Amino acid sequence: MLFKIKHPAWILSAAFFLSGLHLTVAQQQVSPAFSTAGFYTIPETGREVFSMNPVWRFFRGDAADAYRPDYADTSWQVVHLPHGIEVLPEEASGGVNYQGVAWYRKHFEVPEGLEGKKLFLHFEAIMGKSVIWLNGQELNSHYGGYLPAVVDITEFVNHDGYNVIAVKADNSDDPEYPPGKPQDMLDFCYFGGIYRDCWLIAHNKTYITDPNYDGIEARGGLFISFGQISEQRAEVLLQLHIKNELRQRFSGKAVFRLKTGDGQMVGQSVKRLGISPGKDQTVSGRIEVIEPSLWLPEAPYLYNLEVLVLDAQGRPVDGYMQKTGIRSIEFRGSDGLWLNGKLYPQPLIGANRHQDFALIGNALPNSVHWRDAKKLRDAGLKVVRNAHYPQDPAFMDACDELGLFVIVNTPGWQFWNENPVFEERIYQNIRDMIRRDRNHPCVLMWEPVLNETWYPEHFARNTRDLVLAEYPFRYCYTVCDAEARGNEYFPVLYAHPRDGDADRALKHTDPSKTYFTREWGDNVDDWNSHNSPSRVHRSWGESAMLTQAQHYAHPPYTYTSLHTLYQTGRQHVGGCLWHPFDHNRGYHPDPFYGGIMDAFRQPKTSYHLFRSQQNPAESGPMVYIAHEMTPFSPDDITVYSNCETVRLTIGATGQVLEQDHTEKSAGLPYPPFVFKDSYRFMDDKVLAMDNQHVKVYLQAEGIIGGKVVATQHKLPARRPSRLLLRADNENMPLLAGGSDCVTVIAFVADDYGNIKRLNNEDILFEIAGEGSLIGNSQTGINPAKVNWGTAAALVRSGLNPGTIIVKASVIPSGGHKPLSAILEIKTYEPYHRQVFDQQTAGMQKSRQDMVNSNIDGTREELQLENERLRRELNLIKLKEVERQQKEFGEKPE
Repeated sequence: MLFKIKHPAWILSAAFFLSGLHLTVAQQQVSPAFSTAGFYTIPETGREVFSMNPVWRFFRGDAADAYRPDYADTSWQVVHLPHGIEVLPEEASGGVNYQGVAWYRKHFEVPEGLEGKKLFLHFEAIMGKSVIWLNGQELNSHYGGYLPAVVDITEFVNHDGYNVIAVKADNSDDPEYPPGKPQDMLDFCYFGGIYRDCWLIAHNKTYITDPNYDGIEARGGLFISFGQISEQRAEVLLQLHIKNELRQRFSGKAVFRLKTGDGQMVGQSVKRLGISPGKDQTVSGRIEVIEPSLWLPEAPYLYNLEVLVLDAQGRPVDGYMQKTGIRSIEFRGSDGLWLNGKLYPQPLIGANRHQDFALIGNALPNSVHWRDAKKLRDAGLKVVRNAHYPQDPAFMDACDELGLFVIVNTPGWQFWNENPVFEERIYQNIRDMIRRDRNHPCVLMWEPVLNETWYPEHFARNTRDLVLAEYPFRYCYTVCDAEARGNEYFPVLYAHPRDGDADRALKHTDPSKTYFTREWGDNVDDWNSHNSPSRVHRSWGESAMLTQAQHYAHPPYTYTSLHTLYQTGRQHVGGCLWHPFDHNRGYHPDPFYGGIMDAFRQPKTSYHLFRSQQNPAESGPMVYIAHEMTPFSPDDITVYSNCETVRLTIGATGQVLEQDHTEKSAGLPYPPFVFKDSYRFMDDKVLAMDNQHVKVYLQAEGIIGGKVVATQHKLPARRPSRLLLRADNENMPLLAGGSDCVTVIAFVADDYGNIKRLNNEDILFEIAGEGSLIGNSQTGINPAKVNWGTAAALVRSGLNPGTIIVKASVIPSGGHKPLSAILEIKTYEPYHRQVFDQQTAGMQKSRQDMVNSNIDGTREELQLENERLRRELNLIKLKEVERQQKEFGEKPE
């Protein structure tokens, strides 16, 4: 069981609908696999991976001599990676985040059995400028916060005692590496820290290289590309780079085995190896696959490619597995996008993505990246633009698995520096991002230029040439803005369609080019004030969120919208919304509120608009009533559905209304069903005063081919009586190890589980067991204010597997306040062996125990039962108040 709700049993049988999704107590877990340093381990190949995430000592500020092994760091805070320097308020825009130096130190012993092995530390990213030491020896200086920093520690590690890694990270402004722009002039936040995973990679001294460490153009590690691809056959082209650091010549072979997801081998290639001491060799292989399962967003099939290096006796020396999807991508100018040899039949609708999350900034664990991808895919999106930098490897893995195309971006935004070192560091970023991401089937194209920047023409040409040099195979495409200098070198251009945004609409088209809208949807009065019908916080309520949804769907003014993008011809192949999630930025005091989900990834009304644009044959039929039946709800009732017909029953009046969208026209595939002037709160009041609450409801039925295929029954929320808790985990297990986290949502509800949207309570979250809350009263995060019926908390797992107990209560408490709620979350063993110092972990544990509340499940259940009994006594008293008000109060009109 993933989690357990501790409420009276009768509550669990209530019709508990959360944003149109039914809550179930026990759900089947999903356990996505994430790559480590770009690969998946295979047992008994001589290659091992260890997580270095747990138990680092951390100091915010500069510390002279902190690189020295004997430096006294016992007073430093104990943290786990990914780590973002600080816990931030939900609204952390306008330069509130820390900018400057931070230090990390990790004490560890090398795991047994690794003597004589090659050992690498692989940091997936460290924000800003960083320097890495091991045992006092400086090993690497790195510039840029979005790509790997890899160090060879083989010669500097101590196998007979403790070792100390020291990392100096500096996220302060620096114009000499991208993005380069000062953060108080930036549309996003750098935040800081070692905010992605760190791995210890161990393997033999004859080994497959790491392309980001090896640094060879179009080589290093494993390179997967494709030749001819069709439904009948596919050519998988393979290239492998092996290095021999033994003192004798290595003879053996490289073996490539392509397997289906269930382990069936579909092809193999074997190549001989003969490598002199201190030398390297690149071998190429080819596997022909008959009747391949081709990767596409609607069916993202992944094969497992096993790569083995065998010695002369056939024993494994090194090896790993990579997931790959077989697909061809072609942009054919005015003929549009062709996928796997066929014209892609619909616009690619997607979104840009910043890696920003509430409270933790950029320091998202792998599970949160996967859940982000899952939520975007569930919303019907099929492409993500990595704005404005390469994102976490776990997010790329999730896009492969879930069927999201990705446009991979070079770090940069509205900034150019004439200093040659800045330009050269951009080129290095391009090399590194291609070497890291080139084997992902989700990669649609590369955006190597700087976003919204007036760079020189030669730079555009150089970036295009660099991409083609690093990826000299088929199905490789680059993109830049249609109005940018050097756009003639790119086969795909960014532009707004002609009937879209009037200020930025495409003025002319080139039949040799294909077009795509990189950012659409944001609509401000000016670039100083930022007032906008597309920027809406959930707390502003349903009318504001309906306005945002209408703007994204088909506004009553000329602007790029879903309607616009769906009526473009095949030459304009789609566009990415700016932006699916609310996020913080540097140069404005307000966060960006234009997301279809908020910073905790809780849906707004527009999320359901996007969901409704999916073909029911692919995603299933859906119907969603965008109306809460409050006294302030609009007279019109909007229903989002991808069905042909919607039948709406209004219980209070007995009306049955029906609208039909079987006659489709160009534009929005599934326009909203709007039932004009059909809701009156006074109709509700008449029945409620007569104690006929059951008659007040809305029911929407989605009909296809004359059959009801989707239904939603919605009731207005009555008196707020209890809290309900849910872990927003997309059915993923919460892993121990100190790194993983999950959003827990508290809902203010009535007796029947209907969410009381109009509520202004404060919710206090408390926790006990093998976990901790992120943030507290000192950071202004807990207690949390209810927004549109919900309040959110982030729960982080502890080092050890076990049970976390989360309690949510309304404060201040009172006899008529909503009942508290308890949620139990189980945590599981991490997927990889953890390397950390037990003594330091014990220090962190004791400090955390002081922070955690002294609660336990048994006592809390008794307290909840007492609350419930007191509430029932109060309700008896309340009946007398109701009787008197009914007798002496005004009669309903």
